[in-house]
Amino acid sequence: MLQGRVAIITGAGTGLGRAAAIDFAREGANVVLLGRRLGKLEETAALVEQTGSGSKPLIMVCDISDPAAVEAAVGQAIEVFGTVDILVNNAATLEPGRVIELTAGEWARQISNNLTGPFLMTNAVLPVMRNERYGRIINITSGLALNGAGGYAAYSASKAGLESLTRTTADEEQEHGILVNAFNPGTIRSEMHATGKDPHQVTADLVRLAALPVGGTTGSIVAY
Repeated sequence: MLQGRVAIITGAGTGLGRAAAIDFAREGANVVLLGRRLGKLEETAALVEQTGSGSKPLIMVCDISDPAAVEAAVGQAIEVFGTVDILVNNAATLEPGRVIELTAGEWARQISNNLTGPFLMTNAVLPVMRNERYGRIINITSGLALNGAGGYAAYSASKAGLESLTRTTADEEQEHGILVNAFNPGTIRSEMHATGKDPHQVTADLVRLAALPVGGTTGSIVAY
């Protein structure tokens, strides 16, 4: 379904990001793995290579809240593969904290990683996607975007903002052949959650969103 496509996946070192990288590669995509920990990215790359798909993953340590780092990472992906077809904004920080308890720094860290980071990544890939008149952007969201459960004020606000950014970008970019959707996988087993679904249970939905045809769904919040 993704043969020959180039997909950037943030937070690719663990959890859903790792599972998406493996399953995108199985579907024929070349995957660009972004994250903060080189060792974890190397583990993901080894698993991608074990799929036998022939995909040669590109690894880059990248802080997605840093504009210069994002520009450099996207630029290198384009230099190596010639384009970027798919972006999965998966990287996120989940830290508890009630409004009355949070410091400005704690608030800013989650907003920076969970909302500013996806904005910077999207901003960086849009020019090449517009040039190709093709792009599929998937933003990983959470039920907390709507429910706003007490105790996770910054995380909930960041995901609500991400859903708004999804709809806005979809509206702005549809005429350029770029489809933008958010995906809520539910609780996934990862370093942030000791319990939950195996991430490979939901990656088929990510593959479908990444492979949407021209004129496909855009601006939607898709839940597993």
